[in-house]
Amino acid sequence: MRSRLVLLAAIVIGAVAVTFAVVHAASRPASSQPPAAIASLSPRPASYLGVYENGAPPAYRPVAGFAQAAGRQPDLVGYFSGWAQPFATAFAKQVRGRGGVIMVQIDPAFASVAGIAAGAYDSYLRSYADSVRAFGHPVVIGFGHEMNARWYSWGYTHVPARTFVGAWRHVVTVFRDQGARNVTWLWTVNADISSTGPVAAWWPGSQYVTWVGIDGYFYRPADTFASVFGATIHQVRAFGKPVLLSETAAGPHAGQAAKISDLFAGMARYKTLGLVWFDNAQNNGIYHQDWRIEDSPAAQKAFRLGAQGELAPPGPR
Repeated sequence: MRSRLVLLAAIVIGAVAVTFAVVHAASRPASSQPPAAIASLSPRPASYLGVYENGAPPAYRPVAGFAQAAGRQPDLVGYFSGWAQPFATAFAKQVRGRGGVIMVQIDPAFASVAGIAAGAYDSYLRSYADSVRAFGHPVVIGFGHEMNARWYSWGYTHVPARTFVGAWRHVVTVFRDQGARNVTWLWTVNADISSTGPVAAWWPGSQYVTWVGIDGYFYRPADTFASVFGATIHQVRAFGKPVLLSETAAGPHAGQAAKISDLFAGMARYKTLGLVWFDNAQNNGIYHQDWRIEDSPAAQKAFRLGAQGELAPPGPR
């Protein structure tokens, strides 16, 4: 999605810290051989309900409000991390304490993607990996989400796909070299539309990816699960990895309650791992609607029915 308040806030913080990261970076080329991928979470279909909430981190209260509206605690709690921001250990512990798993999208705004691939930011990556390893519980991490789209500086038309692939492989390699083996690596694309680049061009290889994520939204009444996600799911199935609907929502303009029902039914029908709801109010045109369920009784009811009827009961992670 083109604009997120949570991401913009993270970018500002990351811009302040990035100079330090560059100056103190170590230059170490990525390993020429791909390390073995290690998954830390169950890949069972229809197992995960997740959420993004503005203000979380640092506060867990917005997540708790969503959980009350949804009728169950989320299994995945996501946030967007600006480049050079540290791992939110305290928040990860809060999520863990409520039975969930933290999901972080580390985005390289104000950083050189080519520099990442060449090792220019390794001191930052090693520090982050050390924090994740020390946390000691499952963590889902993505890097440069929606890279096949035009709206981010690390994405399509801004950075060559091969450069991004090199950076992705290098990030994963650094984490594994640091012993952070508790990471489920989530490679996230935007649902295929007319303006996005070819998904396969950005694929880093199965040894570097645990799950594939797809971001897609119901904007209009004509949108259906098949029209939003179907073609992209078909493409990424060729990679042989489990698929998570990693960022999604239905807006009031689309007919929110009915589209929520279609979303859950499609999630189960296509056997994805689950879905992560973008529970934020944007109110800025059709692509930035009020996605929350808390302020709509009909949306809450549809969401609860979908979560209870299509998702597996929550269990240990």
